[in-house]
Amino acid sequence: MPVFRLTDELIFPDPSHAVSGGLLAVGGDLSPERLLLAYANGIFPWYSDPDPILWWSPDPRLVLFPDELRVSSSLKRVIRKNTYKVTVNQAFSAVIRGCADVRAKSGEGTWITAEMIEAYVRLHELGYAYSIESWSGDELSGGLYGVALGRVFFGESMFTLKTDASKVALVHLVGMLRDFGFHLIDCQTTTEHLKRFGAREIPRGEFLDRLASALEGNWKALDLFG
Repeated sequence: MPVFRLTDELIFPDPSHAVSGGLLAVGGDLSPERLLLAYANGIFPWYSDPDPILWWSPDPRLVLFPDELRVSSSLKRVIRKNTYKVTVNQAFSAVIRGCADVRAKSGEGTWITAEMIEAYVRLHELGYAYSIESWSGDELSGGLYGVALGRVFFGESMFTLKTDASKVALVHLVGMLRDFGFHLIDCQTTTEHLKRFGAREIPRGEFLDRLASALEGNWKALDLFG
């Protein structure tokens, strides 16, 4: 099945048309309108320079249900000791740049290009993208960011400069989402790291059904991160 080439029209093909591996479409832009439409349909951008923008909808899909979070005994001790102070939306730009820098320095390369940073900072300014930060004193030690629509949080990336800093941010986020009745956290692609926290794979069809139920026609998440 060929990969769909996007035009200026704000439209995506049915996610079931994705090729093996999850690639669905190529091209388009990273405007807020296109990004929000993508997330609402279970699609996300993931590419590296100098490639064009690539849009994905993998099957199966890794998700974390807030009630299924698993926290190791050692991490629980770190949290009880208040090793890190956790904040919300206090340093979004620093967090997304931290995610990009850590990956670039590791030699892995990163999909968090300058274009992506600009696009997600814009989503943050519009109230759709959020960051969770872990601080050691006045030093940003780790964090994560993602997009919230309806009752779904779409995790994008996380980074850590000190042991367990990003893990503490993740546990804090999941606790907030659980308290406010979020249905699930979309982890997008499968990693052993997230599976250790209780994330599991579900079929794409099930994910899309759960996503539609969680949105209920309303893309804007509750303002619970302010």
